[in-house]
Amino acid sequence: MNPTKLLYLEDMQQLECEAIVESTDQKDGKTVLYLDQTVFYPQGGGQPYDTGVISTDDTKFIVEEVRFADGLVLHIGHFDGRPLMQGEDVKCTVDKDRRALHTRLHSGGHVLDMAVNELGYDWTPGKGYHFPQGSYVEYQGSLGDETKEEVIAKLSQAISDILSRDIKTEIKFVTKDEMAKLCRHVPDYLPKDKPSRVVLYGDFGVPCGGTHVAQLKDIGQESIRKIKTQSGTIRISYEIQ
Repeated sequence: MNPTKLLYLEDMQQLECEAIVESTDQKDGKTVLYLDQTVFYPQGGGQPYDTGVISTDDTKFIVEEVRFADGLVLHIGHFDGRPLMQGEDVKCTVDKDRRALHTRLHSGGHVLDMAVNELGYDWTPGKGYHFPQGSYVEYQGSLGDETKEEVIAKLSQAISDILSRDIKTEIKFVTKDEMAKLCRHVPDYLPKDKPSRVVLYGDFGVPCGGTHVAQLKDIGQESIRKIKTQSGTIRISYEIQ
């Protein structure tokens, strides 16, 4: 089977597409649907998976979970009607409210990283968790002589300033060498089975395969909830309204 074409990488606001059924399978009592292309985001990079519907005129497949493995997107769920057959044309429709929330949270994580950069903190970004329940970004580093309250106040002001600029989001598909010129930090664990992509907020670049707002004002309001430090790791929890 050929790798699934990931349409959301090229157009992060696209929520519908036409596709062709490649095959079906069973996994833990649920049906797995493989398509030639998809707008459904599979969980990864700290961002939750999309849900929605894959349909024809006379049946539908309810997408309850989306995963990625070996270049293929696994649409996991159940049929509401007859099973789909290999070669059938289908329409994919993503749950727009769920996608919008996850997109805003993911972008909010990168805005936090922008604020860290603009304030000159020499922290190395690590794990990002952009789920609605307890979003955070982790860094390797130290607060130095500042208190958590002082850092929270500075980050909150910097985030507010960044969002007020209404910066537009751009994407670029680049090599890893080009990526290093556009991004403050390029991790060693970039996936090898997906295109190499940079998300740009103005001149601030981040290696990322997730979905993001078209412009930063779409995030809404963002605030820092708390900071936790342990063994050289700084975890900064944030939320959006």
